[in-house]
Amino acid sequence: MGTGELDREAHVPAGTAAGTPAGRPAREAGGTAGATGRPHDGAAARTPAGTRGGEAAHSVPGAHDGTDAPPATAGPTADRSGPTAPPRTLAEALRNRGDRGLAALLRARPDLLNPVPNDLTQLATRAGTRASVIRALERLDRFAQQTAQALAVAAEPTPYGTLLALLGGDDGDPAVEAALPRALGVLREQALVWGDDDRLRLVRTARELLAPSPQHPSPTGLGPTVAEATSGMSPGRLQEILATAGLPTTHDPVSAVVSLTSLFTERERMTALLDSAPTEALAVLDRLVWGPPYGTVAPPGGSPGAADSTPVRWLRDRGLLLPSSPRTVVLPREVALHLRGGRAHREPEPVAPEVRVAAEHRPQIVDNTAAGQAYTALATVEELLKNWQTGGPVVLRAGGLSVRDLKRTAAALDVSEQIASFWLELAYAAGLLASDGGEGTSRTGTATGEDERFAPTPAYDEWRDLPAASRWTALATAWLTATRTPGLVGGQDAKGRTLAALGPDLDRGAAPEVRHRVLALLAELPSGAAPDRDSVLARLRWERPVRTPAPAPGAPEPSDLRSRIATWTLTEAELLGLTGRGALSTAARTLLAAPAALPAPALLPTGLPPTGLPPTALPAAALPATADRAGGQPDARTVPGTPDARHEQAGDGPAQPAPHGHAALAARAALAAGVIAPLLPEPLDHVLLQADLTAVAPGPLERPLAEALGVLADVESKGGATVYRFTPASVRRALDAGQAAADLHAFLAKHSRTPVPQPLSYLIDDVARKHGHLRIGAASAYVRCDDDALLDEIMADRRSRGLRMRRLAPTVLAAQADPATLLEGLRAMGYAPAAESAEGDVLIIRADVHRTPRRTPPVPVPDGPPAPDDTLLAAAVRAIRAGDLAATAARKPAPHTGAGELPRTTPAETLATVQAAALTGSAIWIGYVNVEGAASQRVIAPVRVEGGFVTAYDHTADEVRTYPLHRITGVAELADERA
Repeated sequence: MGTGELDREAHVPAGTAAGTPAGRPAREAGGTAGATGRPHDGAAARTPAGTRGGEAAHSVPGAHDGTDAPPATAGPTADRSGPTAPPRTLAEALRNRGDRGLAALLRARPDLLNPVPNDLTQLATRAGTRASVIRALERLDRFAQQTAQALAVAAEPTPYGTLLALLGGDDGDPAVEAALPRALGVLREQALVWGDDDRLRLVRTARELLAPSPQHPSPTGLGPTVAEATSGMSPGRLQEILATAGLPTTHDPVSAVVSLTSLFTERERMTALLDSAPTEALAVLDRLVWGPPYGTVAPPGGSPGAADSTPVRWLRDRGLLLPSSPRTVVLPREVALHLRGGRAHREPEPVAPEVRVAAEHRPQIVDNTAAGQAYTALATVEELLKNWQTGGPVVLRAGGLSVRDLKRTAAALDVSEQIASFWLELAYAAGLLASDGGEGTSRTGTATGEDERFAPTPAYDEWRDLPAASRWTALATAWLTATRTPGLVGGQDAKGRTLAALGPDLDRGAAPEVRHRVLALLAELPSGAAPDRDSVLARLRWERPVRTPAPAPGAPEPSDLRSRIATWTLTEAELLGLTGRGALSTAARTLLAAPAALPAPALLPTGLPPTGLPPTALPAAALPATADRAGGQPDARTVPGTPDARHEQAGDGPAQPAPHGHAALAARAALAAGVIAPLLPEPLDHVLLQADLTAVAPGPLERPLAEALGVLADVESKGGATVYRFTPASVRRALDAGQAAADLHAFLAKHSRTPVPQPLSYLIDDVARKHGHLRIGAASAYVRCDDDALLDEIMADRRSRGLRMRRLAPTVLAAQADPATLLEGLRAMGYAPAAESAEGDVLIIRADVHRTPRRTPPVPVPDGPPAPDDTLLAAAVRAIRAGDLAATAARKPAPHTGAGELPRTTPAETLATVQAAALTGSAIWIGYVNVEGAASQRVIAPVRVEGGFVTAYDHTADEVRTYPLHRITGVAELADERA
């Protein structure tokens, strides 16, 4: 690069010293003293029991009784529920919340629930861990992320007005001003921001993640502050910068930094300084102002020690550029903000992009198109599984379907390989298709004992017996909830291996969420409106920003996974019949309707749900862990009828299904089936026979007719009408299945709306006349025929040499091939032989139907912890409240007890104190050691003492428990008695 030239770069070269963010927030999780979990100063930092109410901001009376509202939107704090002191830590801010506020936090961040925190101090600590904060930040919308990024570059604590100026700029932005309260409310609800509006604080971990650094540039494009950039600069150099900038020199570096920072943050003086800058210097600043803020400098003439009289030197002399390494300079944050007009982001995005309408259709056309495609989906899945029911492809050793078998399946279905993968994965997700594990059975129950193959499951037979509408809802609900992602088929995994259809590596936890969100966006459009694809993707990227840049307009496919899943969703929804001509159908809107708009679950019929398949178990969060496994709580005997007795050790058991989720899903499926049923074509009981040996089915056929016609004829073309062609081979196939010529004539006459053509009658009679004229049995194999001339003809045919036949008698030929090979060989030569049994009877050869052992549908792989239901949230909030109440209770010092130690008393003193507390109904403080040796401190209210056990209400667990007296290390009275 040229002399004095400055190049932007995203990162400072290795070895560059990085400044630390200015300021550190106060301790957020709250200090602890020993095992009590109390604030570090020993004061009871809680409101009295029963009066704890209100959020950290915009609280309402009665919050603790469960009637409080979620955290209100930000803005100037008003209407406080009492003269409460500002919170000093995140734990105190959470302690000021109501039950609904805590429930909203746990619902938004379900990872905080596993296991349930013992108290609010532990909840605050867990909410500040790196993994949990990263997960929460990644799930924010774009403007909420921009708000958090602005807080990370602001001085802490940050007033609300300062934050608004960083996002809206000096001139203000009405859209930002209107959207900021909502974004800040989201951050507060998720415990990423705490404090009053005049003292907003970003949790320490989030600030460390979002603050600018050379190794991790901020999305704002801002660099370090003046204080951070000059942290290693010599005092003499600082004084030179002050003098060159026209500022009075100071006696120490700290005051020098303050003076320089004051210059850069005062608009008038800063404007005057920049007015005196050379034009080339301003051009350099323009290149760095929006980031990256770092650049390299080449000295004049290429010699490192040469003098620099370039515009970069002018900027360095006045501190407008500060050195971060011998060859690198950085634009201070205060200078960049002045040049930006106070704006932290180049393009704030306070409003979500609108989903545009690409085309509009009449709703009736959309519903009819979707219903037609839904019936095509049913026919395609049935045809696929019908082709595989006599023995599907072999399962690869690594799992999945081979490329060759996928191509064959796509050719049989007359679709592309990508579409064939979708139908395969859909059948697999619905539980209709699976691997037999090498243990498949025929319909007679006989084990096959062959290689592991894909085959239909027994649930496929149950599914086929359902009405068409119920079969469709089964497929649609399976697709909505499945984490299998067929769009990945043909791609490569992280190790460069090709991903196979039905393989083990196609689960993506985000798939159900993205599918639901895409369809929800379509549901927001007017009926019959088809969305613009790019606008849907833009909306999804705003709601869940990704690190990769957005694709260029008109690009064939986006690069990030969520956008790719959204693109596949639009295609798959059309294939499945959820959309018609790109617009959401009425049946799909019903399937996605909110539970409040559906009938009560009790009004639905019991038994098999409308989908026709067992309801998929919705994952539910595990119940709180038992006392011994969480926080060293006791192994006390539970009292019958208490919550602990009903849910003992539930935390280690399997996840329980969510019945309300099943009922809502069944209700939506039932209503959707009722909506689409009248639109699906009625199966026909007739065909139209034509003189060219074809039959035309003008619509879908009834299953018995379709199955019988599929044996008697070959499908020539599909579409609105299916064309079947009769051939000698197809007629012989029907005769091999046990049908007689008279049966075939009667069948065609019954189901044809046109007279049976004479060529077709001749074809059936001609094939039947020859059928069975030759008989093949096991000798190892022989050919028997009453017409010795026909046998002479076979022996003279050169094509029979491979069968190695010889004549045993005038009417018998022997072959060294097995009967099946001999049968196929003679048929290939144009004859119509029939197999016979050892008794000489003609054998009816039918392909045996193959089924897997009963399989359950694949369990979706969740994208993180499952969302907790209201019951679990209520129980968790009660447990946290009770544990916090016990942990923050003020206690009298116990004899022979140091700070943070368990109380120690003799067995006699322990018994006397517990009995006295039971008589007076007072609460006491005990030390307890469980069977595993874990020690804990409890606050209990004894109810009964007998038989070496004390039954008491445990304030920590918020329930009645029974404790062995010999495991209590000691007791002490509380400083404030509670009734």
